[in-house]
Amino acid sequence: MEIEILVVPDCPNEKPAAEQLRRALDGFGLTDTMSTTRIIADQAEAERIGFTGSPTVLINGRDPFLESGRPAGLTCRVYRTAGRPTGLPGADQLREALISAL
Repeated sequence: MEIEILVVPDCPNEKPAAEQLRRALDGFGLTDTMSTTRIIADQAEAERIGFTGSPTVLINGRDPFLESGRPAGLTCRVYRTAGRPTGLPGADQLREALISAL
């Protein structure tokens, strides 16, 4: 499984997203599965790859949390978790995304 976290420079949710992902992977016994982090630093790249905000978690090259109609851009990402907006996907959402990718 290939996992990448896309972030803008100095994203305040980069570390919490990586920690949340690590807990989810460890919970499935995927302790050897690693993730990489890529910084998206310009609008042209954001548009080219369809980056809709930081942090974005890609699992096998796919954004499991993609919401259609969101414009590409160098911005913070908002996830809808348990009926409220947050800066990273919820633990249950992340686990479901990983299950779908297995």
